[in-house]
Amino acid sequence: MLRESRHEELLRILREEGVLPVVEIARRLRVSEATARRDVSDLSGAGRLRRVYGGALAREPAERPFAEEEVDDLPAKDAVAAGAAELVEDGETVLLDIGTTTLQLARLLHGRKITLVTSSLAVYEELRSDETVTLVLLGGEVRRNYRSLVGNLTRAALREIYADRVFLGTSGVLPDGRVLDTTQVEVPVKQALLGAARQAVLLATPRKFPGTGSARVCQATDIDMLITGQASDPATLAAFREADVEVVQV
Repeated sequence: MLRESRHEELLRILREEGVLPVVEIARRLRVSEATARRDVSDLSGAGRLRRVYGGALAREPAERPFAEEEVDDLPAKDAVAAGAAELVEDGETVLLDIGTTTLQLARLLHGRKITLVTSSLAVYEELRSDETVTLVLLGGEVRRNYRSLVGNLTRAALREIYADRVFLGTSGVLPDGRVLDTTQVEVPVKQALLGAARQAVLLATPRKFPGTGSARVCQATDIDMLITGQASDPATLAAFREADVEVVQV
């Protein structure tokens, strides 16, 4: 494989896998570890990936401010959020992930007799004055740009919770059903959310197929239900159905 082609293949793998050690990079590219290290060094020098101890990490794209993301593709988010709101029953404990689609869902849960647990400061701000909703805000380090809480404290709090369902957001969904995020630090929290609920519901507008992201959160088999729009990629939806995921198109 030519050097340029090998570099593009490495970047593609890292966008899908997130982070890989040099030994695994060498195996995937079918080159020596010395060649893999040179490739990592070259691409790191060009600003196309990040070197980490013993390996490489896909460079995260610049994150847009939450306020910009919130108003983008709003009709599609509203439709997905409305479909999700129909699932919520009074008396339930619900986990809400960070993100702009889950914020739209929160806006539809005013006045509901539920317990809502979240790591999203935006969701907290939306519902904090609603005395009908029992609101639980997870602890953790504040990510100011995306109005979220992350880190060990967030994950530790989730070990003490078991909810009826979690509504999970995503930045991208690959054709084979892998669910991605653009920010590595959010991934452990998302995975902890999945482990803290009886039912996992993925919320994804059609633009999320394939969307963006370099950090793998989970795969289709970790999801119970996918709520999306009518224009979402049929082949990807078929992969979810083959994994016994209930697909709801709104």
